[in-house]
Amino acid sequence: MNIVILCLVVMAIAVLMTMTGRGGGNFYVLVLVAAGQVMHQAAASSQFILMLTAIAGTIIFQKNKAVDWKLALVIDPPTDIMAFVGGYFSSYASNVSLKLVLAGFLVLAGFLMLVKVKDRPLQTAKKLGYWRREFQGQSYVVNLWYTIPITALAGLAAGAVGISCGSFKVPLMVLLCGVPMRIAVGTSSAMVATTAIMGFAGHATQGHFVASSALPIALCAVVGGLIGGKLAIKTNSAKLKKIFAYTTLAAALFMFFNALWGK
Repeated sequence: MNIVILCLVVMAIAVLMTMTGRGGGNFYVLVLVAAGQVMHQAAASSQFILMLTAIAGTIIFQKNKAVDWKLALVIDPPTDIMAFVGGYFSSYASNVSLKLVLAGFLVLAGFLMLVKVKDRPLQTAKKLGYWRREFQGQSYVVNLWYTIPITALAGLAAGAVGISCGSFKVPLMVLLCGVPMRIAVGTSSAMVATTAIMGFAGHATQGHFVASSALPIALCAVVGGLIGGKLAIKTNSAKLKKIFAYTTLAAALFMFFNALWGK
């Protein structure tokens, strides 16, 4: 694949994914694999791109007060730690198995994005493991019994295959914790950055990262991240959820066939 075309494709992905608080690692990995990179190198390059684009998007979201940092600091560390573990031990898994794991995660993420969010009565009684948050005039309750284990497990798989967990964190915050979509998107962007840093570190220590091929692509992605962050503030992401759900399911199908009949 021509480097100019590759950069433009990655930039477009960065715009769309940042708009919904998703890192887009699933799509970056697909594009990089299609461009000829082996799975381990593609995963490392994807984490590097995710790291930079998420930071760019977070800057925009923070300016518009859409990042709940306290929420991120509580639920994100398990993801980051396990992302490093997943990236480090990914060398022990074959290209095919990593692709199949990624395909499975994409299917799950796609269906989660199709789930309709319904308003629920806010729990007022104090219970162990239930954390009530007040942020930007919004109130929501975080169920830590579900949230912490799920984010840790997702981080392990995400670090191994080079994705960010944004596809899972946004539905997790919205469906299980009742976080408003706008805040979930902004907070997810901040968490994607730290998860990608840890996943990238795990891959880099194993020699999977090739800077010469990743840097020009990452720079284009950063531009896309800045554009996506600005668009997200002005756009209703409800309609975009269905679009990304179907494209994610299509990506899962592509990766499944690539694992069985690709290189």
